[in-house]
Amino acid sequence: MPGTLAEWLEHLETQHPVGIDMGLVRVAEVARRMDLLERPIAKHVIMVAGTNGKGSTLAMMDAVARAHGWRSGTYTSPHLVRYNERVTVNGQLASDAQLIEGFERVEKARLQAPSVSLTYFEAGTLCALWCLCQEKLDLALLEVGLGGRLDAVNIIEPDVSIVTTVALDHADYLGTDVEQIGREKAGIFRPLKPAVLGSNSLPVSVPDTAIAMAAPVYKLDVGFWHSAGVKAPGDLTTPWCWHGITVDGDTVSLDALPDPGLPIDNAATALQALALVGVTFDTRLCAEAFRGLIVAGRMQWVGQWCLDVGHNPHAARYVARRLPAPPEGGRQWALIGMLQDKDADGVIDALLPRVTDWVCVTLDGERGRSANELAERIERKGGTVRGLAASPVEGVEIIGGALQRDDRVLAMGSFKTVAALLEHSLPQA
Repeated sequence: MPGTLAEWLEHLETQHPVGIDMGLVRVAEVARRMDLLERPIAKHVIMVAGTNGKGSTLAMMDAVARAHGWRSGTYTSPHLVRYNERVTVNGQLASDAQLIEGFERVEKARLQAPSVSLTYFEAGTLCALWCLCQEKLDLALLEVGLGGRLDAVNIIEPDVSIVTTVALDHADYLGTDVEQIGREKAGIFRPLKPAVLGSNSLPVSVPDTAIAMAAPVYKLDVGFWHSAGVKAPGDLTTPWCWHGITVDGDTVSLDALPDPGLPIDNAATALQALALVGVTFDTRLCAEAFRGLIVAGRMQWVGQWCLDVGHNPHAARYVARRLPAPPEGGRQWALIGMLQDKDADGVIDALLPRVTDWVCVTLDGERGRSANELAERIERKGGTVRGLAASPVEGVEIIGGALQRDDRVLAMGSFKTVAALLEHSLPQA
C-alpha cells in the first residue's frame, strides 16, 4: 500500500477508468463494508448542494455551531492548497495520519471480494466520512461535490438538506436544463426531513421535489428572511437581522449581526439550517462567529488583491456587485484563468463593466483553457488585455511589474487559479 498522503492521492487518481462516474451503487457497497451506513456519522447531519454558495454556507454553519459549543466536523471539496482542507474537526484540518488511516480502511473494504472500483472523489468521500465518524461529533456538515442525487455524499442520511442556488454549470454532466439540474440537486432531500431553500429564484423543480416527498420546506423570503439593521454612528459596515423558525416551530430573530463579507442569503440559510437541528442562538456568539470568519478564496483580500474561486456567470455577477471600486485614478485589474468546460463568455460579460485591465493565464491539464483563447474572447467584447501568461504565477509577475498604489486586482475563474496564488507572495505597490 502507499505510505504517505501524497502517495495515496497519486494512487487514487489511477484506480478508476474515468475521473467522474456518477452513481451510488459502488460507493454505497464499500460504505456498507466499512459500517458507515449502520449508524449516524454524527448526532446531526446537514447536507449542502447548489451551484454556488455551498462552501460559504457550510463555513458559516461551522463557525456559528462551534461558537455555541457544538463539536462540528466538515467535508468539503475541492481543496485549495492542501488535501487536508477537505476534512476538519472543530476548525482543525485532518492530519496526514488520520487521512492515511482512512484511505487504508477504504482500500481494505474496496478489495474485499468482489472488489469495487472507486473514483478519486468517491474514495476521498469515504475516507472523510470514516474520519468524521471517529470524532463523536454533534454536527457533521457535508458539501455535495457535483449535482446531488447521484453524488457520493448522498449515501448519508441528512437531518436537514440545503440547496443554495441553481445555475448552469458542469453542463457536460448535468445538462443545460435548469429544471433538470434543480431536480438533481434536490435529490439530497429526504421524506419528512427539512429542506432549506437558500434562494428566492430556484427552479420550480426544487420545491416541487421537496413537496412530492413531504419534506417540510423552509424557503428564503418565505419561511425565513433577513433585513437591514440600523447602522451605528461611524460604522462603515451594514448590520443585518435574521428572522427564522426553530426546530419546535417557534419564530426567532437575531438583531444587529455583522456583515460576514459573504452573501447574506447564505448566512441566513446557514442560521435557518442550524435552527432546525436544535442550535439555540445567542446573538453575541453569532456576531462573534460572523465577525471573525475568513473563507479562503471567497472574496479574500490579500493587500491589493481580491481572490475568489468563482468560475461561472452567477458567481461572477455576485463578485462584480460586491467588488469595491479602486481609489480615484486607480485601475481595476483582473487576472483570469478558466477551465474549458466553464462559461468563459458569461464570466467575462459579468466582469467587463468593472475591469479596466486584463491579464489572461493558461491553466494546465486536459481541461485547461489557454490564455490566448481567453484574450480573444475579452478583446472581441471590447476589453483591454495587458498580458498573456503561461501560468497564474507568471500572470502575477506581469501585474506586479505594473501595479500602482491605487490599483486593485481581482483574481478569479477557477479553484486552480486561486490555489496557485495562495501559495505565492502577491506583490503590493
